[in-house]
Amino acid sequence: QEQLMETGGGLVQAGGSLRLSCAASERTFSVSGMGWFRQAPGKEREFVAAISLSGARARYLDSVKGRFTLSRDGAKNTVYLQMDSLKPEDTALYYCAARTWDGTIQETPLQYNFWGQGTQVTVTS
Repeated sequence: QEQLMETGGGLVQAGGSLRLSCAASERTFSVSGMGWFRQAPGKEREFVAAISLSGARARYLDSVKGRFTLSRDGAKNTVYLQMDSLKPEDTALYYCAARTWDGTIQETPLQYNFWGQGTQVTVTS
């Protein structure tokens, strides 16, 4: 069973930046679209961003567009979520996810095959 490994969460003041990383096995990374989701206490898990297998396409939650950037590095089997201009409402547990690539970017958690354990992001005002 593939286990994705997230790193990079932490505590930051509003307006600050964090970069989340998610490492996968080569076997999974080479065939998967990758995504990030987040879940705040008492709320459902929500889509944040996803990237195509080639890295040429990405999609973002409207509220993070222009602030978050998702990229992938095939040599390291890793995706990166650069988060700038962070806001208190970005506070959540962030999860990395992978799904076998079929040509489409998906925003629904059920569409993803593998998940990480999550990394906490806390933004203070």
